[in-house]
Amino acid sequence: MKRFLIVAGVAVALLITLGFVAKFFVKQHDKSFSPEEEVTYTSEDLLIKVFYNRPYKKGRVIFGGLVPYDKVWRTGANEATTFETNKDLLVEGKTLKKGKYTLWTIPGEKAWKIIFNSEHGQWGIGSDGEANRNPAKDVITIDAYAVQQEREFEQFTISFEKVGEDAEMVLIWDKTLVAVPFSY
Repeated sequence: MKRFLIVAGVAVALLITLGFVAKFFVKQHDKSFSPEEEVTYTSEDLLIKVFYNRPYKKGRVIFGGLVPYDKVWRTGANEATTFETNKDLLVEGKTLKKGKYTLWTIPGEKAWKIIFNSEHGQWGIGSDGEANRNPAKDVITIDAYAVQQEREFEQFTISFEKVGEDAEMVLIWDKTLVAVPFSY
């Protein structure tokens, strides 16, 4: 009986280990299609870091297709996109306190909702296939216009642009560009 319990314990431990290994390889495989990126913005003593995964268009209809209109999107692929600032920011007249947030969006044809949420570290989609966001932890939500352009961007990109004394975070994919202005 003692031998059986030892063998059973080793078998369970092996199965648990195999489960973790399989989960790791599935995540790595997914990330090969949407590589990780960290983009930073610095100005004087301000430092902003955005960590996200960059999916490709691959001939798909993106907004209104792969990314449905009027539904919460993790703003990238894989893990929820994170936004971290070491100073308070003013975003469309609303104060975003220094700290780390997840960045969520609700794309629309003409305007998007940009959501900063205090929860971070989670996978971008829950087991139900919906965005893994707790709305009770939303810190600020703003509206931003979606601009359609001629040039098509194959890979989802987040960047920053200095605009006079202020700046903007730019989200661009396919032929859609959304700028989120902020000051500091």
